[in-house]
Amino acid sequence: MGAGSILNRSYEQKTTMLRLVSRSAEQTQRLGEYLGKLARAGDVFLLVGELGSGKTCLAQGIARGLGVQQYVSSPSFVLIREHQGRLPFYHVDFYRLDRIEEIADLGLDDYIYGSGVCAIEWADKGMALLPEVHLLVTMEHVSEDERRIAMEPRGERYVSLVSALGAALEKEGWRG
Repeated sequence: MGAGSILNRSYEQKTTMLRLVSRSAEQTQRLGEYLGKLARAGDVFLLVGELGSGKTCLAQGIARGLGVQQYVSSPSFVLIREHQGRLPFYHVDFYRLDRIEEIADLGLDDYIYGSGVCAIEWADKGMALLPEVHLLVTMEHVSEDERRIAMEPRGERYVSLVSALGAALEKEGWRG
C-alpha cells in the first residue's frame, strides 16, 4: 500500500487532537518513525490501547525515527528497555504491573525527566504517576490490519508536535 493511502486524518479544533487510521503494522511503524524524527529530549509518549492494538509497532517506529539500530521488542518482561540513537529511547511497558505501587517502585523519574525520549505502553495503568504534559496516543484495534489512532497533545510542546506531524504527513501526501 502506498504512502498516499496510509492514514485518514481529521483535527478537532478545541483539543488539536489528530485522528488517524493505519492499515498495517508497517504503516503504524512509519507513523512512529515520523514521531521519532520530530521528538526532542524530554518528550513523553503515553501509549494506551488493548492487546494487539499496535503500541509496540508504534514504539518500534519511534525508535527507528530516533536512529536506533537494534531491534526493539516489547519490554513486557523486563519493564524498561533503553536504546541508543540520536537521543536515548526509553521504552517502558506497564502490562505486567497490576498495582500503582509497583509502577511507583520502578523509579521512572530518570527516564521521564531525563535527556531522552520515553514511550510508555499500557500507560493508563499509571496515569496518576505520569507527567501532566505529554502526548497521549490511544490505539484501537479495528480489524486484523486496521487500527484507529488518536493523538491528544497535553501541553504546548505536544500541540506543536502534533501540528508538525500533521504537516509532515500532508507534505508526504498521506491523506484519507
